Amino acid sequence: MLCVLGVLLAKLWSMQVLHGEDYAKAAVANRVSSYTVSAPRGRILDRKGRLLVANKSTMAVYVDPAFSYVTSSGKRVKNSGLFERLATVLGMPETDVEKKAFSVKEQALAPRMVAISASEQAVAYISEHPDLFKGVDVRPEPIRRYPKGTLAAHVLGYTGEVSEDQIAASGPNGYKYGDIVGKAGAEEEFEKVLQGDRGERVVEIDAQGRPQRVLSNTEPTPGHDVVLTIDSKVQAVTEHALAQALDDAHKAKFSNAHAGAAVAIDVHTGDVIAMASVPAYDPSMFLNGMTDKQWASLTATASNDPLTNRAISGLYPSASTFKAMTGLGALQNHLITPNTTVDCVGRWTEMGKPWAKWCWNHAGHGIEDFHTAVRDSCDSYFYHVGYLFYKDGGEKLQKYARRFGFGEHSGLDLPGELSGRVPDAAWKLSYFQNYPELQKWQPGDEVNLAIGQGDLLVTPLQLADAYAGIANGGKVMTPHIMERVLAPDGKTVLSYKPKVAFDSKTSASNLATMKSALVAVTQQGGTGYGAFAGFPVKVAGKTGTAQVAGKDDYAWFVGFAPADKPKYAVAVLVEQGGHGGSIAGPAARQIFGALLGEKITHVSATDTSR
Repeated sequence: MLCVLGVLLAKLWSMQVLHGEDYAKAAVANRVSSYTVSAPRGRILDRKGRLLVANKSTMAVYVDPAFSYVTSSGKRVKNSGLFERLATVLGMPETDVEKKAFSVKEQALAPRMVAISASEQAVAYISEHPDLFKGVDVRPEPIRRYPKGTLAAHVLGYTGEVSEDQIAASGPNGYKYGDIVGKAGAEEEFEKVLQGDRGERVVEIDAQGRPQRVLSNTEPTPGHDVVLTIDSKVQAVTEHALAQALDDAHKAKFSNAHAGAAVAIDVHTGDVIAMASVPAYDPSMFLNGMTDKQWASLTATASNDPLTNRAISGLYPSASTFKAMTGLGALQNHLITPNTTVDCVGRWTEMGKPWAKWCWNHAGHGIEDFHTAVRDSCDSYFYHVGYLFYKDGGEKLQKYARRFGFGEHSGLDLPGELSGRVPDAAWKLSYFQNYPELQKWQPGDEVNLAIGQGDLLVTPLQLADAYAGIANGGKVMTPHIMERVLAPDGKTVLSYKPKVAFDSKTSASNLATMKSALVAVTQQGGTGYGAFAGFPVKVAGKTGTAQVAGKDDYAWFVGFAPADKPKYAVAVLVEQGGHGGSIAGPAARQIFGALLGEKITHVSATDTSR
């Protein structure tokens, strides 16, 4: 007996003296637990401080996981009665309530959200019947609010529940299951500053793991606000102008015109003042979970891909808008002078009759010099220039186009931008690797490239950037949508500094020659004259009508204004909209009007060109 007592005393001494602190910690861990609390996201504002995305308080319904089970006949079973009552009050399928209540993604003791934006009637009923809803908590929860509806949807993006890949990438102290994160647009791009610092709640629990009282509560810190370069008023005009352009196309019997894009940028800073893509979508659709029907409406083929930001992710032949690059490149490489002439008879046969090509004006333009060729968008003149590039060798046209950003990412601070394509001999060899007879770069490839057709692909943003570069002395600024970041106290903690993305190293005299020709397009009876007749500010620009196999022509206009002292560049594209001068040009006029503070008028321009 003495030996047994001795062993017990030794064990007690070991537990209380040698390891007492460890056991005390374990005891605390058994009765105390903690979970983190998400922080409200920062707001998104336009350049004038107008709210584009904010937060609103809505009522969310949570179920404590400790009450998801009950004891019946000595067994632990699912609390079906609670779930059935919740489903009835919330107007949800009982299976959906159970799925969320039994989610294993969240922290063990964290309440499970089973519904958000619950109705006032549901909240009142749950609050008035606590005996029927034990373990159910109704509390305010911030969710996204869009004061201007669908405005700038592609720029702003949307939010959604964090994915497993995002959680894994964020590390052990990063995202938790159930967190709401940016999924597209600015919400995704600036996630790190919009997402605030999590709070923590420490609770005392009983033997069954049920919370008894809150021991400490650290409130979360809201995320930072992001001020964009977007001007919401110009954005609204831009979206309206695109809608009218589609309507104009339908009136002109182009019934397949259902999509388009437009971009407006500051030529000196790269500020994106407006960026629109149609069709658009409503970001609020993602707030409360999306039904299969809603998702189908956004992704079905017939929907024309409303989730795609065509301004940066749409790839198109640039058509005659590319002639500015061809002309400048030829001047810069001394292949032509402003006085070089071509006799356009409607059909160009310089490579031989088997490879003859038509000008858009089959009757011919007659003798064209550089100035009139740009003004009239004469294909024959630029066929000739493309052939000169081919015979000179060295892929100088492709190299020059890349100096304006074609075929490259612009550096825009939005996800999803595509680089486009500037075709050359290496690309063709690779692309047609299984078709040896098509691998060689031919004179016709260069000639097609010279008029913006063939295998060239650009985005509307790239075209706007390139023309902004012409206006800015040959330097293309990096486009951006973030102007500054504000701390929760309103102080600026980060500001964007403009930077050059591409330097074309084009001479001032050649730029002046091109600017003069682009002004003639809108001011001297050129292909954009009808769209800008009577406009009080001189615009330099170019129309384009892109041919796409199996589809109606795509309408383009791109330019900058004021022509004498450029400040803004605008690009407009209407898919299957017909002619650039009559469809895209009037839309660009409205956007320039909004940018320059002029009267915004819609004109019905008579097409005079391709």
